[in-house]
Amino acid sequence: MAPPVITITRQYGSGGSDIAQLVAGTLGWHLIDNQFVDEVARRAGLPTDEVAQREERAPGLLERLARTLAVASPELFITTAAVPRVEEDEATIVQLTERIIREAAGEGRAVLVGRGAQALLAQRPDALHVYVVASKPWRMKLAVDRLGVEPGSAEKVVDDTDRQRDQYVKTYYGRHRQDPTIYDLVLNAERLGFEGAAGLIVAEAKRRGWK
Repeated sequence: MAPPVITITRQYGSGGSDIAQLVAGTLGWHLIDNQFVDEVARRAGLPTDEVAQREERAPGLLERLARTLAVASPELFITTAAVPRVEEDEATIVQLTERIIREAAGEGRAVLVGRGAQALLAQRPDALHVYVVASKPWRMKLAVDRLGVEPGSAEKVVDDTDRQRDQYVKTYYGRHRQDPTIYDLVLNAERLGFEGAAGLIVAEAKRRGWK
């Protein structure tokens, strides 16, 4: 049986990342978000001696994934310090992200945020797929208050970010991110609050017997 994972897809400004953090913290699972993916990629691209220096203590999930990736997909990294990292093209980033998501999901007990994880792991039996939504005015306010978006451009940022995320999932996985039937839970963060939404996800994980 595959170890359990939770994927959280979110409308921009809905607080999905905060909810994911609460869920991971409550369950004691790993949180795999953009920062985590970037950090794994960064470490996997470091020269080997530099990686070795960082790994004198028992390696955590981050180090283990970075090591696996560096060995399994060296072509995705420039490992010479002398050569500056070029901006990778999107296809490389997608490939890299998929490797990280698959590896993390293989370890299980992970909360995966965004990056098409719900589509990539759609066939996985032990996965709980969640979609976090909220009304547009509420999301615009959150974008301004918490994400540092300029009030004048909040609507455009909300619309553009959602469109880009929809496009990403459509382009690479041929799925419609906003289709509610591909999720187990669709939660309205505006009505439930972050704690309430996280509580429902945790309750469902426990109902399934996941610890």
